[in-house]
Amino acid sequence: MKFRQLAKDKAFPLQLVLVVPFVLQTFAAVSLVGYLSFKNGQSAVNNLAGQLVDRTSDVVNEHLKSYLAAPQKLNQMNADAIRRGILNVGEREFISKYFWDQIRAYDLTYIGIGLTTGEGIGVARYDGKTITIDDWTAKLPNNVTTYTVDNQGNRTQVNSRWDYENAKESWYTQPIAAAKPIWTKMITGMYPTGPYIAASASRPIYDAQNRLLGMIAIDIHLLKLSDFLRSLDISESGQVFLIERDGTLIANSGSEKPFTVINEKIQRLRAIDSSNPVVQTIARQIQTSNRLQSITENKKFQLEIQGEQHFVTVMPWHDEYGLDWLLVMSVPENTFMAQINANTRTTIALCFSALVIASIMGVFTSRWIARPILRLNRASEAIAVGHLDQTVEPSNINELNALSNSFNHMAGRLNELFTALEHSKNELEDRVEERTAKLKDALAELQRTQAQMVQSEKMSSLGQLVAGAAHEINNPVNFIHGNLKHIAEYTQDLLAFVQLYQHYYPNPVTEIQTLSEDIDLEFLQQDLPKTLSSMQLGTDRIRQIVLSLRTFSRMDEAEYKEVDIHEGIDSTLLILQHRLKATSCRSEIKVIKDYATLPHVECYAGQINQVFMNILVNAIDAIEDNIAKQAINNNLGQITIRTSIIDTAWVEVAIIDNGCGIPPAVQQRIFDPFFTTKSLGKGTGMGMAISYQIVTEQHHGKLECFSTTGETEFIVRIPLQQQSHPENQQVRRLAGLH
Repeated sequence: MKFRQLAKDKAFPLQLVLVVPFVLQTFAAVSLVGYLSFKNGQSAVNNLAGQLVDRTSDVVNEHLKSYLAAPQKLNQMNADAIRRGILNVGEREFISKYFWDQIRAYDLTYIGIGLTTGEGIGVARYDGKTITIDDWTAKLPNNVTTYTVDNQGNRTQVNSRWDYENAKESWYTQPIAAAKPIWTKMITGMYPTGPYIAASASRPIYDAQNRLLGMIAIDIHLLKLSDFLRSLDISESGQVFLIERDGTLIANSGSEKPFTVINEKIQRLRAIDSSNPVVQTIARQIQTSNRLQSITENKKFQLEIQGEQHFVTVMPWHDEYGLDWLLVMSVPENTFMAQINANTRTTIALCFSALVIASIMGVFTSRWIARPILRLNRASEAIAVGHLDQTVEPSNINELNALSNSFNHMAGRLNELFTALEHSKNELEDRVEERTAKLKDALAELQRTQAQMVQSEKMSSLGQLVAGAAHEINNPVNFIHGNLKHIAEYTQDLLAFVQLYQHYYPNPVTEIQTLSEDIDLEFLQQDLPKTLSSMQLGTDRIRQIVLSLRTFSRMDEAEYKEVDIHEGIDSTLLILQHRLKATSCRSEIKVIKDYATLPHVECYAGQINQVFMNILVNAIDAIEDNIAKQAINNNLGQITIRTSIIDTAWVEVAIIDNGCGIPPAVQQRIFDPFFTTKSLGKGTGMGMAISYQIVTEQHHGKLECFSTTGETEFIVRIPLQQQSHPENQQVRRLAGLH
């Protein structure tokens, strides 16, 4: 007795044994897949970020070299033309037209020559748009005359006159002193067109006898350098800027100018004083950790700016003509991590959804399996105490149904045997008194045999039940688990490819092409939807079977409740919202609600909602079939729901769709169990049969269907109060049994 009590205390309910492992393994699988997907994606993004920063640095470096090499090459070409006599420095009007052609062909700010005689000629685009000609002599004052020009480069009118001396300007003195091509220090000045600050490429010029004639210079306005940096395709929020070795800002890809104007004087802007937080923070970092003059090789680091991580590259930039700058590039981590973070949120949502679905399915499955076992147990206990007229209703599970049939057969046979024995006993008591003791012994032995048979049959039935339940549950679990691995692999590969594609489109680089071939992108795109579809089909199939068989076997609350029918309809529509939304093949299915004012209705709320669910699902399927056949203009599907009170005692709900309609032959069988016109795997044939049973048997109402081509109407009619029906007590007893 103590052993049996101890075993009973340690035993677990069957529902708990079925639900907990199912939920735990499902949640563990999706959580592990989500975590591994996030970590692998993050690692891939970090590698990709490093590669992209390196490649972008190289691209910026090459573009900058090409852009700043043009002035020196053009200077050399012009100096060679002067030395060979092709250009005569005395023919200033001809030279001005020659320079006018060049400044139109190149993105330059100024081209000019200054002669040792104090004279000079230059063509400028001071405001970045209008081309003017500066022509000056050696005689002060007002020795410089600025002309406007027509579209042929001819001088048209005098704009202004001002003073200028070659010998006092660095752009003239520095290249002559160096006797070679150089970049002079930055030129600054205030002109009527605005502030002028430029990098000047200068070199001395000689005649054929190698006599010094003067110098030639080409200027590039720093704002043009900034425009050039802004034109580079770095990233949506990346930053590129140039600074001198003393920390002075030269140009940047933002909107900020590299100088300020105070009291009509130009002041260069230091990078650490920039209003751009990215430029300012990076400049402070590199000045704190390194002396700018000591940076001789590329430096890479990550820096947090305003709460966001940035990948930073600092590259020394110099050329053979004396430029010694630092090129700094910054790309925010969010450029690479935005999609990863979005996918992480999606993965968390999917994990939570999987847990909820697994919990619901586990509860429904355990109830579906446990209730027939409880009925068998109650009948066995009744037989054990002598009530032999016991029968067990058949179950919708094959193994349990076979067990119920065997039990009913055993109970019938036992009842027959006991009846025969009782009759024989009465006859023998009248004939032979001495045989009474033997008959009692035989009866006791038979009762012991009966108890043994009941126990043996009970254990055998339980064995069949456990085997059948394991078989029924194992298939859909393996079905889901087998596909999760494929989804994880495909998602990782597809994410890596999409990241590369977004940054290099429309001209794929070798890395993208190689990755596309390695992962077999075309096969992945074809197979991933199929895998997801098969998983959806499997889970939907399990849920439909569990819900349909549970509802058909009349499992619900044992008491009626007063409910708002409209709330039930609205909640059902909310569940089906995903089916009503627009798809690539059709527009959104419109739902028209024509609700009357209804009192609360006494019913089984869950079962009535199941009726609405089945009817609405069939309506949506009919509309989609009709759209597929192009029978509805403009793909406009519509469902009308109308409620009303009939004779003050009945509530009526009519659900009308403009689908393909139901043929008369099908209408006659629409409420038959297991009858369906849907394709294999889409319908079980139990929905309308269950709905008819719920409305007519459990709620004493009516369920009718009226259909013509292009329109189908289902009418559900149930009484407002179930207490008035004499069948109510019997219905409650049946609900309690089920």
